[in-house]
Amino acid sequence: MTTPSPFHSLTFDNAYARLPSAFHDRVAPTPLNKPFLVAFNPDAAAVIGLEATTAVSAEFVDVFAGVTPLSGGEPVAMRYSGHQFGHYVPQLGDGRAILLGQVRNSCGERWDLHLKGAGQTAFSRMGDGRAVLRSCIREYLCGEAMHGLCIPTTRSLCIIGSETPVYRETLERGATLVRMAQSHVRFGSFEIFHHRNEVDNLRTLTEYVIEHDYPEFAGQEDRYLRMFAEVVRRTAVLMAQWQAVGFAHGVMNTDNMSILGLTLDYGPFGFVEEFDPGFICNHSDDSGRYAFDQQASIGYWNLSCLAQALTPLIDREALIATVRTYADHFNVAVHELLCRKLGLPDPTEVDRDLWIGLLDLLAAQRVDYTNFFRVLGGDVDSLRGMFQAPEAWDAWAATYKARISGINPADRQRHMDMVNPKYILRNYLAEAAIRKAEDAGDYREIEKLRVILSKPFDEQPEHEQYALSAPAWGKRLVVSCSS
Repeated sequence: MTTPSPFHSLTFDNAYARLPSAFHDRVAPTPLNKPFLVAFNPDAAAVIGLEATTAVSAEFVDVFAGVTPLSGGEPVAMRYSGHQFGHYVPQLGDGRAILLGQVRNSCGERWDLHLKGAGQTAFSRMGDGRAVLRSCIREYLCGEAMHGLCIPTTRSLCIIGSETPVYRETLERGATLVRMAQSHVRFGSFEIFHHRNEVDNLRTLTEYVIEHDYPEFAGQEDRYLRMFAEVVRRTAVLMAQWQAVGFAHGVMNTDNMSILGLTLDYGPFGFVEEFDPGFICNHSDDSGRYAFDQQASIGYWNLSCLAQALTPLIDREALIATVRTYADHFNVAVHELLCRKLGLPDPTEVDRDLWIGLLDLLAAQRVDYTNFFRVLGGDVDSLRGMFQAPEAWDAWAATYKARISGINPADRQRHMDMVNPKYILRNYLAEAAIRKAEDAGDYREIEKLRVILSKPFDEQPEHEQYALSAPAWGKRLVVSCSS
């Protein structure tokens, strides 16, 4: 009796592979040596109708290790360009990732299966096209952590480990990560055709994105402008969501900006712990271009680059007017999110001063951002011990208690606990999982963290230690672009 393929239930609809050759390069993954399963996410698998039991099969591992072709897939490396640290790079593209195929699920959604660490492509430049285990673990966990926080993001399906040697600062083991998104089209996907003056390809890409990702605008005379306006709105809201949870991306190049407003390409990311608006999570970012407090302005800058790329299709003045709506979208979203974090119903403009004053106070005294807001939902007075200069806290707390005086305490805590996470992917937690994986071949901590981070707003009393601030060894971890 023939054993059915673990992928027999998948329905492939590879629309991106059907685009002209200018959009991609057809390439097969380079196999990993002696591959094995490191981690599997049944929640993400369920999204595309993949049964959890399939992960234990040899074929599952071989497909995502590049050993066996994915039946029904049409692997391509996507072509794009982009602005990296403010400088335009004429051609980038998937240098170490391959779009294996696109799966249509039972809800009619198309999901990319994107294999990171798949080996060299036409866009690898001087790189080896590989990913290392530690970077795959970080992205696997953070994609799911952001999903748990209800922030738009790519998802993580699995990690495959191997004995393939990969050289970074030291010799490491190669691995692959399968990530999922409804599109991996980026701002840079448009930029390359604009800068090459390939207007027909630019129009083809825009029509493709509208057809598959913004169908509500299809057939409308001003559909290009409407699409751009929605990208502006989604990007602004995403930046506000990052700020509200204290997330820093680290490399907000235009080739890392999603046309769907997703958190895309996790490299040297980090969550603010002791609150510092100028937090730089990327060791390679010497100028602080992508510091935590610069993300909103960089979002605007990147949208301006996208607007420039769309000038052959859309009136310039209309593009300028539309990109200028970004600030309003961001300010409205961040005000609403911060007021929800404070448990304030029916927020007013006066409340803006309240949360701005609080953020200044948290920054001045380096208070743990996540833990502060989580505790704030309960006994306000218990927070006094978090401050080195408690008299400054007393003044703010008095104003806050007056503002919430008419709110039922139980209702306030319930609503605040729904938006203030107890668990985030602190760098030291990721590092502990990486060390166990690399030093002892123990991958259980990865799965444990994934499950905890999938429910960040729940109490989970059995995992209280995962909500603690970083210990001394975990406060100064350095993360770079190779991470």
